[in-house]
Amino acid sequence: MGLLHDIGIVSGKDTQAAKIFEELFPNFLELPYKVPSEYISKCWDTYVEYDKKKNLAGNSNGEIFEYLLATLFIKEGLLPLFLQANVAFVPNVSFDLMLYTLEKGPICLSAKTSLRERYKQADLEAMALKNVHRKSISYLITLDKKEAANLKAKIEKGDTLGLDKVIIATETEFDQMIVELVGYTITEPPQVEVIEANKKITEEKIKNLNLQTPPSNIK
Repeated sequence: MGLLHDIGIVSGKDTQAAKIFEELFPNFLELPYKVPSEYISKCWDTYVEYDKKKNLAGNSNGEIFEYLLATLFIKEGLLPLFLQANVAFVPNVSFDLMLYTLEKGPICLSAKTSLRERYKQADLEAMALKNVHRKSISYLITLDKKEAANLKAKIEKGDTLGLDKVIIATETEFDQMIVELVGYTITEPPQVEVIEANKKITEEKIKNLNLQTPPSNIK
């Protein structure tokens, strides 16, 4: 077990992806970079070369990409960061990465190394989030430049349901996104009150008044 475990990015037994990441980047906090996209690009290239040499067929691509994004966010001070996050009143959805901001509420970041039809899942998740948190933002972060261009066109035309932007993690637009995120006030999410009321009557209050409440005749 290594730094991924110590920080909490990985919990439980090591996956193949976690072992690969720890082998390639035993202390990611010390890796230098000029801009965030450079960190993603260099680390991803290192992983791809390793994957080819070991003939792993890219089985760990998705997890490695999420680890790279999570570690980059940590290096940029974008904390607290939530991984595989569930949001109250948004059932059956686990968001890859999420921040909570005072300005926008949840900011969801869906990580996909390739797109094709897979963007539809992220779009539906973004719509489900917006149904509860109207001001929330949903980014789809990818390495798939060709399909990202097609999806950007769909977003511009209004053909998507909830996605705000698709971002290529190795391009300058990723750096711009990080700058935007740093500009928000990132904080812990509020505790959810399912019911809020100006007046609340409790059993304890009734008992303290020593009121006799006759039982109902309903049987």
